[in-house]
Amino acid sequence: MSVALNPVRSGRLTFPFGVYPPENKELSVNAPIEVLPTPKRVDIPLLQHTGAPNEPIHIKPNTPVALGDLVGQCDAHVTAPIHASIAGTTTLGAVTTLPNGRHVRCISLKAEGEQLEGRALWEDQFGGDWPVSGLEPYAPVEIVQAIRRAGIVGQGGAAFPSHIKIAAPKEKPVETVLINGCECEPYLTADERLMIEAPEPVISGALLVQIATGAKNVIIGIEDHMPQAFEALRRAAQGTAVEVRTLKTKYPQGGEKQLVLGVLNRVVPTGGLPLDVGVVVVNVGTAAAIARAVLRRKPLTHRVVSVTGKGIRNPKNLLVPVGVSYRNLVDYCGGLTGDAARLVAGGPMMGFTLGSLDSPVTKGTSGLTVLTHGDLIKSQETSCIRCGRCVDVCPLNLVPTKIALAVRAKDWEWAGRFHIKACMECGCCAYICPARIPLVQLIRTGKALLPK
Repeated sequence: MSVALNPVRSGRLTFPFGVYPPENKELSVNAPIEVLPTPKRVDIPLLQHTGAPNEPIHIKPNTPVALGDLVGQCDAHVTAPIHASIAGTTTLGAVTTLPNGRHVRCISLKAEGEQLEGRALWEDQFGGDWPVSGLEPYAPVEIVQAIRRAGIVGQGGAAFPSHIKIAAPKEKPVETVLINGCECEPYLTADERLMIEAPEPVISGALLVQIATGAKNVIIGIEDHMPQAFEALRRAAQGTAVEVRTLKTKYPQGGEKQLVLGVLNRVVPTGGLPLDVGVVVVNVGTAAAIARAVLRRKPLTHRVVSVTGKGIRNPKNLLVPVGVSYRNLVDYCGGLTGDAARLVAGGPMMGFTLGSLDSPVTKGTSGLTVLTHGDLIKSQETSCIRCGRCVDVCPLNLVPTKIALAVRAKDWEWAGRFHIKACMECGCCAYICPARIPLVQLIRTGKALLPK
């Protein structure tokens, strides 16, 4: 029987500039998602999102909690509560170190009692039926409140609270919801596997975001190297208004501004947001979490991550609890190879080099990339030769070397004139720089030191 599929616009949709780093996705793209066995302990950071930190709910040690219990919250508008990702008991108040080096308070849970594991956990997260029709009775405010209660943040890396993004002000009407499935970072394949293995909740979540925002259109954008994900989404979206479009594989195609430009040919103004041009962008993992929060009233406790790179013995895609340590992930994947040289939280273009394997996975963690000595370019930084290649590849039309030089000189006025705050730290400039100037690191440092 032939199957009628939604109309598809494929081709070479893209944005100007950017780079083409080696993808290296073949290391893990064919590895089905496995459920990580329940760890003995998790450290759930009270701050793992943009906004105000949470306050702990259970401040006494040895307090029993169940999977999904609320363990941290805050009354601030821009924040996201946190929930227990395993069943267990609380331990004494502790501090953990995030991959970016920031020290934050955390809720530590020691695993105790019966745990939801294996196939049962997968079914709880992604299994069963996910409706794509009959969602109209859900009121926008009801959807937004469910997203907030569930503690959902952007899973593409920014970790911005999703209820803020979706509750657009009336003066900025939303015309299009863009679901971001590009996953343009080299190595990482978590989103691609999620789209292949669980496309239904992605579609349900996309339609719920459409209702919440009042958008006319829903479009899923994925890069054109993902044929399996493409077909899975098309079939799951059958009979709905959701449209699937493929974009040219190029870095950073998954950046919000680059995705909006590539799919809709709209330019987000410097310092602005997609909302300024009538667009809300949501990651595919976030969309699936929204569906679970609204339709099943379940909080965000787990996420899919890639553990990959030539420096890990058995690259995998894993469903893991928030707060599990990177050490647990490495051990489950067979450990490091003898020539492992650098561990990066996330992908190699925008990720942070891990200082300790004891750092916890957060809601915004997309993966762990282990690079070898052979992957790292051994070359010494030299003076800028004014070749302009960093300008040629910058997708935001900035002048990265000027910003970096201003930071080194601590000339904050000059850095501001070159729009340091507008830099998305995609790493294109550092990747292409023949002088090996650490442009991204300098710009990050500059943002941290800018006078408030």
